[in-house]
Order: sequence, then structure tokens, then C-alpha cells
Amino acid sequence: MTGKVAIITGASQGIGAGLVAAYRARGWAVVTTARTVRPPRDPDVLAVGGDIADPASAARIIGGALERFGRIDTLVNNAGVCIARPFTDYTAADYATAVGVNLSGFFWLTQRAVAEMARRYGGHVVNVSANLGEVPDPAAPAVLAALTKGGLAAATRSLAIEYASRGIRVNAVSPGMIQTPVDLADSYGDPAGRLPPLGRAGQVSDVVDGVLFLESSPYITGEILHIDGGRTAVG
Repeated sequence: MTGKVAIITGASQGIGAGLVAAYRARGWAVVTTARTVRPPRDPDVLAVGGDIADPASAARIIGGALERFGRIDTLVNNAGVCIARPFTDYTAADYATAVGVNLSGFFWLTQRAVAEMARRYGGHVVNVSANLGEVPDPAAPAVLAALTKGGLAAATRSLAIEYASRGIRVNAVSPGMIQTPVDLADSYGDPAGRLPPLGRAGQVSDVVDGVLFLESSPYITGEILHIDGGRTAVG
């Protein structure tokens, strides 16, 4: 065991579950969060259920981490939603969901985590953004992704500058087309040219490796790491 502790949101499946496994493989204790969680068999994993958009959930997550493990070294804000539809078709419920998870959830949990990191002098925040929020796709209109995930990227840079003197690094990964276990394998063979320059969809492991790279790079802060097969370079 390293004695270090990571909090990972949206950890029940996909990228979140991959991150939990990767941090545990490195000897970290992990606090996992999702709307519904199963009691873990691993004593070095604490699961805290709840709606990430609710400020009370942030209090439970941070409080649980400190009570069980006594410290917080890294927060990975992985929980997120992407609602893709024409701008004029968005509903008030769509807006509330996207802002609640992508921005409010990030805000309340990160605020508490950074306060604890600053008290101990040091820590790392990694935000999982989305390439769709930076590079529009004409086949997938998603203004709410641009609004919320774009805001997350801006907040990453702002916090990195604000808290550098406290020993806290803040970075982000910006995934493109990522195939998760719940996706159909043939859904990424679109012949219409939507695949990125590398010619394939990314895998969960590509995003996990990007987060671990940032974790292992103490001189990197304020960085938005694009994991998108070259799609950002095309523009």
C-alpha cells in the first residue's frame, strides 16, 4: 500500500470502474461514488452512493474518505452526462441534468476536496471532460456538452493557477470516441468518416492510461490532455 487515497466519481462502470482498478493496482485506497453502489469486498475501497449534483453527497464523500482513510490525495471527477440533441429540442430537464452532474457535481465535491488538500499542502484533481465540448460534431449536435464540459475545461485551468502555490495540481483529460463495455462493437465502424485520424474508437484503457500519466507527472498542471485519436488536430 502507498498510503495514498483517490476519490473517483461515476465509478460503477466504464471509465470509472477502469480507474478504480488501476488505482488499486498501484496500491492506492479508493473511494468510489455513483448513484447506486454495491458494497465492495475490498477493505481498501469505500463506496458512497448518492446524487453527485446534491451538495450533501459531496459532504458524505469527503467525510467518508477522511473517516475511513484519513486523507485525500487525488480526486477524479469522472461522473458526467452527454445529452446530444438539436439545440431547440432541449428541455428544462435536460438542462438541469447536464448542469447538475457536469458542473454542480464537479463544483461541490471539488470545493471540499481542494479545501482538504490545501490544509495538508498538496493534491491532484483530474477532470474528465469531453472532446465534443471543444470540437463540434455536425452529426451530433450537443450544445449542453459544449456549455458544461467547456466550462469544466476552463475551470481546470483557473484552479490550476489559483492553487499551484498550495501544491495542488489540476488537470483534465478530454476523451473523444471511446468504446465502453456497454457499447455494441460494430457501432464504431461508421463508414461515413466520423472515425478520428487513427481510424478506430478509443478504449477505456486509453483514458485510464491518460489519467495515470497525469498522476505520475508532478510538473504538469493546467493541462487538457486530449485522448481522441487525433480528432482535435483535425478541428
